[in-house]
Parts: sequence; C-alpha cells; structure tokens
Amino acid sequence: MNLPLPVASWQNQLQTAFSSVKELCDYLHISSQHLPLLDDTANFPFKVTHDFAACMEKGNPNDPLFLQVLPVNQEHVETPGYVNDPVGDLEASSGPGIIQKYQGRVLLISTQACAIHCRYCFRRNFPYTDNRISSSQLDGLISELKRRTDIHEVILSGGDPLMLNDHKLQDIFSQIESINHIKRIRIHSRLPIVLPDRITPALLQLFAHSPKQIIMIVHANHANEISNKVKEACHLIKSTGAISYNQSVVLKGINDNVDALQQLSEVLFETGIQPYYLHTLDRAKGTAHFAVADEQAKHLVSQLTRRLPGYMVPRLVREIKDQPHKTPLI
Repeated sequence: MNLPLPVASWQNQLQTAFSSVKELCDYLHISSQHLPLLDDTANFPFKVTHDFAACMEKGNPNDPLFLQVLPVNQEHVETPGYVNDPVGDLEASSGPGIIQKYQGRVLLISTQACAIHCRYCFRRNFPYTDNRISSSQLDGLISELKRRTDIHEVILSGGDPLMLNDHKLQDIFSQIESINHIKRIRIHSRLPIVLPDRITPALLQLFAHSPKQIIMIVHANHANEISNKVKEACHLIKSTGAISYNQSVVLKGINDNVDALQQLSEVLFETGIQPYYLHTLDRAKGTAHFAVADEQAKHLVSQLTRRLPGYMVPRLVREIKDQPHKTPLI
C-alpha cells in the first residue's frame, strides 16, 4: 500500500501564504484604499510568504519589502524596450527546460513555482508551460548531458528549484551526480530568504553527501529581509560545505541608496553569504517603474567601494542577450 508523503511545515506555510493585497495590508495595518493597485493580477498572481511579511514594517506603505511585492497599476504602462523575454532565455533554449547561454554551464528550468511573486521578476512573462522539464524528459536530458563533456556545471533554476520536495530534488541530484564530468550543482533560490523552514534536515543531508560542489545562489535586495530565521537557515547551508553567494537587483525606492546597499552587504557577509552580483533591472514588460538609471547605479557602487572592503562590494552587471557573460558596468 502506497501511503501519501507527509506534508512538511514549509509546504503548509506555502498553502497559507498571503494571496491577496488586502490580506497583507490588513496584517500590516496599511489601508489599501489609497494605494495605486493593479486591478487585475490574473497573469502574474499575488503571493507573499508570512516569513517575508513578518520582516516588513507595519503601518509603512513605503516599506522596501512591501514595495517589492505590491502589484501597482504602473505594471500596465507600455514602456519601449521592455519585453516578455528581456534576457533572451527562449533564444538560448535548446529544448524544453534547458537553457545554455554561457560556456561550460547549462540551466535547467526545474519548476515554474515560486514561494513569493516579486513584481520585478525577469521571468514574470516566461511561457513555463512549454519550457520546463517533465519527469519523462529528465532521463533524455541526463543522457544528453552525459554526452556533453564540455558541460561542467548544472544550474537548477525556475521558478524556484527549492519548491520541489526533497524526494524530487534527490532524484535530480542523483542523476546529475552520475555524470563524471559535471563538477558543480548550482541552485538559484529565494526560499532561504523568504521561507527559511524549507532548509530541512533532508535537504541539508542532500547537500552534505553530494560528491559535487554545491553552490547556493540566494536573492536578497534589502538587509531587512535577513531575519534571525534566515540567518540560521543560511548558517545550516554553509555547515554542509556549500558555498553561498547573493545576487541583488538595484530597485527604485527599495535599495537605490548607498546606506541600504552597505547594510545589505554587511548583514549578508555576517550570515556567511558572499555579496556577488548587483544586477541592473532586466527590462521585463511591466517592471519599468523599478528602473534605476545606469549612472545612478554606478555612483552607488562607487560610494559603496569607499565604505566597504572590496570582498564585500557586489559587481554591478547587466545581463544582455547573446553575450557570452554578464556585462560589467564598472
């Protein structure tokens, strides 16, 4: 008899995440009546975890975490240069769920699901239905990777790969681990930041016992996102031998000042996470209100360089389609 798998705490938390702006505003004691809200979020639904909401300042409609998830009517403004596929993911795809832009690495779209819907997301318009790896396709993909001896790193992305349960992740890991020339498994995930309970004992064992080098790329934009629970989860990841880096996006009204960026770098480093990339906004349709001018971004990093040691200053970059690497702006 096959018994259903128990539902983990983090999965229960996903089921009770905020799914409407009014719910979140009520929790934060913010009136939603005067907010410039988007009237229709069907194409990109609202979703916020309780852990992330707990890091927001109650009563503050300009809280930098609140603004990252607030669907506003500016998303409907048509802006030249803002498109559905701003970084050329579809052009770089060689089949469902697999993207290769850079030498020696492939990226797998393992799921379309996320724990939180960040309104500036560069894949908010991505056609996941036609571009994700199904269970039946994974075997064929692994066979292809075995033939591709030029590939040394597999990147699990999405959506968010940690939305997969531990059993599914273990299956993917074991198949990748069977390929001798793959040296590293890289995971791009926001869950250690927005849902730290996802870092389960089983996941930590998966990292610790892997014969491959595990690299965790987390995504935090503001120091207030790094709660004590987040710090504990990230220290546990580090204890497995995994290497952790952070990538941020410079966002108008959220972290476009040197004090915010300095505080973020300092708290990340204290948490065992290396500040790595500060991205300029990927120009996805519906995100133009988050844009920070290049010259302002360069000035911010120049100021940051005066305040922090070099190893704590993230690299300011832009991702440009058809380029063989991220493009440094400084």
